[in-house]
Amino acid sequence: MKKLEIIIRPEKLEDLKRILDESNANGLMITNIMGYGKQKGHKQIYRGTEFTVNLLPKIKVESIVSTEVAQVVVDKVLSRINTGNYGDGKIFIYDVDDVVRIRTGERGHDAL
Repeated sequence: MKKLEIIIRPEKLEDLKRILDESNANGLMITNIMGYGKQKGHKQIYRGTEFTVNLLPKIKVESIVSTEVAQVVVDKVLSRINTGNYGDGKIFIYDVDDVVRIRTGERGHDAL
């Protein structure tokens, strides 16, 4: 099993949810976050004064999926969410040793 932590632009959330549904991901968690990457934000001019906005709004979507589904999701995200511009986001992929459903005690893939 893999944990996918996908950080995207807020306007791409519906596209990502569609991708996860198509790929049979069983669930997801969504968090509103702020941050910046290599570009360190961007400059804006407000009333003639230039200032740097370096904390940009992003969405973090987390989902636990089977190893096979993880690669399918990554490929779809790269083809559909990518705009080719700074700030498109990142995908972090973690190994998950086990999952336990608290209500039933099921473990592993059955708990997803």
